[in-house]
Amino acid sequence: MDTSTWDRRPHAVIIGSGFGGLAAAVRLGARGYRVTILERLDAPGGRACVHRQDGFTFDAGPTIVTAPFLLEELWQLCGRRLADDVELRPISPFFSMRFDDGEIFEYSGDDDAMRKQIKRLSPADVPGYERFLRASASIFKVGFEELGDVPFNSWKDMARIVPEMVRLSSYRTVYGLVSRYFKDPRLRIAFSFHPLLIGGNPFTVTSIYALITHLKHRWGVTFAMGGTGQLVQGLVRLIEGNGGIICYSADVRSITVADGAATGVELVTGERIPANIVVSNADSAWTYRYLLPPSVRRRWTDRRIDRARYSNGLFVWYFGTRRQYRDVAHHTIVLGPRYRELLQDIFEKHTLASDFSLYLHRPTATDPSLAPPGCDAFYALSPVPNLRGQIDWCERAEPYRRAIADRLSQTLLPGLEAEIVTSRIATPQDFQDRLLSFRGAGFGLEPILSQSAWFRPHNRSEDVKRLYLVGHGTHPGAGLPGVLSSARILDTVVPDAAAFC
Repeated sequence: MDTSTWDRRPHAVIIGSGFGGLAAAVRLGARGYRVTILERLDAPGGRACVHRQDGFTFDAGPTIVTAPFLLEELWQLCGRRLADDVELRPISPFFSMRFDDGEIFEYSGDDDAMRKQIKRLSPADVPGYERFLRASASIFKVGFEELGDVPFNSWKDMARIVPEMVRLSSYRTVYGLVSRYFKDPRLRIAFSFHPLLIGGNPFTVTSIYALITHLKHRWGVTFAMGGTGQLVQGLVRLIEGNGGIICYSADVRSITVADGAATGVELVTGERIPANIVVSNADSAWTYRYLLPPSVRRRWTDRRIDRARYSNGLFVWYFGTRRQYRDVAHHTIVLGPRYRELLQDIFEKHTLASDFSLYLHRPTATDPSLAPPGCDAFYALSPVPNLRGQIDWCERAEPYRRAIADRLSQTLLPGLEAEIVTSRIATPQDFQDRLLSFRGAGFGLEPILSQSAWFRPHNRSEDVKRLYLVGHGTHPGAGLPGVLSSARILDTVVPDAAAFC
């Protein structure tokens, strides 16, 4: 494998080409490193890869952009403008929520429209909405602006923020915080479900994730025309334009270590690639459990990894229809008959319930080019237990898909089964086997308070020198803003390239 050994710049090897790895490559390349990305799949993107099938384009992972400045920074580091390569188009409403009784709540960044929506459901909760927005803004200022790209290398870093966390009621759960401002049970759901989009149970994750509300209000919700894959391809062009290399079908067997420091990687082929620093964009639990030997791990031991709590799994059904469903929004949350109880089944009991809630993505509502003329592209995502639940997805996947199809036919997509022209599914087993997600968890470690900030795997490895972590499994956590921020932290913890010259 040619990794440009003639180039004498210090070498940074990055494991994985998800958004964290791609962003890290741009930043390290701009700081004078020679960058090699090793991707075990045959295309870039990791969870953000693209499925193309029968004329349809399906984004496998992230579908929205909520903090575009983090992407714009990457283009600026390469002397370019994001807008020259990718069009981000605003979406309004941000999403529609369909309750089990058929009631619709449209969530947008228009405060007047939101007040009308809330007043229609519960007039007494309008003042609570105003107070909740202020609370979310305060949490955002600390949780995102002040701490989102700050490394937690020491327990003292955590101790310094405890007073602020107490002031902001971070000891509460998201649902608990929302319930302080809303009395109507439907509004409590509408304003608390967001952690599910990053693998968190609203009844257990810290209320610091209520910052997501302000994040969306400040920058809105946008969609990359052509799909999220256009952002991936744009980042690849930035990296290659700066002399970086991306090697596909390059499966890393282990991170090589000498004298307590990372020295490179070994591929499953036996080839060794030396490096001055190694950055893992692989799942953090997988990195420590399978890419490093127990002898070099003091903090992230097998026992600690096994005992940690992991996010939910994901069942994703991608499908295309021969007709268009013009009344369906770009994003729709389709709620089942249960909320708290369903989440208990998923996160605590690890059982596959007969009912479910769905996130329905219809990108052709904004970009018709993602499907053949007159057709629609969709994916329906259902939170399910991770592989701790011992669910045989080979047996359960198709019945589960049919149940989802039946539910959508009865609600938003009448006659669906007769209209499907292409279909594929992904289960937690696929997440483990294809994406190397520990226990098939869709978002790595569950973002509870005891697994956040300093308690999360650090961006600079606590166990191995010159090893760094980016992506959803490290600080600050999952979601596109969090993953991009994890790469931003490298500017603080990775030494300048000159240190190796």
